Parts: sequence; C-alpha cells; structure tokens
Amino acid sequence: MTQLSIFIFVLDAVLLAMACVKADRVRAWRESLNPSAPDVPDAAFVVARLLLVTMAAVGIVVGVRGLAAEDDAKWSDDELTSAVEQAVTALDGTTKLGDLHSSDSMVDQENTRMIEDEVVEHGGGDAPQLGVDAHPADGNTAPDSSYTVTGDGAGAAFCVHVRRTRSKEDDWHPPGITGGEGTTVVPAYAYAVTSRKGAC
Repeated sequence: MTQLSIFIFVLDAVLLAMACVKADRVRAWRESLNPSAPDVPDAAFVVARLLLVTMAAVGIVVGVRGLAAEDDAKWSDDELTSAVEQAVTALDGTTKLGDLHSSDSMVDQENTRMIEDEVVEHGGGDAPQLGVDAHPADGNTAPDSSYTVTGDGAGAAFCVHVRRTRSKEDDWHPPGITGGEGTTVVPAYAYAVTSRKGAC
C-alpha cells in the first residue's frame, strides 16, 4: 500500500508540473511538431489546468487515505506494548485459560486463542482488530507454558508466561453425580499470567 501511495504522489507531482507549463511554451511545442495546426484558445488552457489540478488533488486525498489505511492495519510497538500489558492484567488470576480435560497440545491451542483475543481486545481504538500471533514455546505443558506474542508491523515481541495451579477449595462437586470411587470432582485451576519484553 505504501508503494502505491508513493506512486500516486509522484503522479500528482507530474500533473501539477503539467498544470504549471505556460501556454506560450505549449503553443511553440505544437507549432514545432505541426506548423499548420490551429491555434489553441486561452480558455482551453484554463480548463486543462483546472482539470490537472483537480486530478492531482483527488490523487493526494487517495494517497493520504491509503497511508492511513495501512497504518490502521499494522501494529506499532507502543500499541502492542500497551495491549499486551493490559491483556496480561486481565488474564492474571483468571480461570478461563485452557480446557481442564484437554491434552497439553489442546491447552496450548486454547491458551493461544485466549491470549490473542485479549491482546486484540485491549489494543485501543487505533490498533488493528487482527494481526496478533501468540506462538507457543517448545516444551509447553498445561501447568507451565509460554507464548511469544507479536503483532503485524510491530518490531517488538513479548513472552507471556502462564502458570496453572490447582485450587482445590474451588473444585466443583456436581450434585448427584458419582464416579467409580465416589463423588465426581471437577478440578478448579487458577492461572498466573506474566509477561516480559522479548521472545520466549
């Protein structure tokens, strides 16, 4: 998008330069090419100049809007830093991360989705609504995992660390449901979420 906007600005400069060419110079150039050509009236030059300036003005507006649209589609380092900090604060202490009955790989997928969603949600009004990637670190387990968070366009990266601990006092005992060894227990977990600058 930036290259297209630059091309449009160059084209606008050419159109404005053409609008500044004097009528006498154009007449002399036409006469050198075709001496028998009829003379061009001054009104035609006025109309041509207005048309060229109008086209250049429209091109400038389109180029500026293109640059603004590209800026809105990319994360800046400041936007990503703020969004990650707020997302970590929102997730720290949550019981929403992961699935208690899934394998480690499934917990990774769900934690990744939750972290990405929270970062986007806390990105603010000017930040994009997509383009966040939370990449799981090698060796992650359900109780202890890390994710490298990046955003399209941002040079910064953050390592978000998630530690899961069992919270037995918050276990749920579904009424009337018993297992092979007595009452079924749905374990409760709390998540401590922290971050640091840099990849994991």
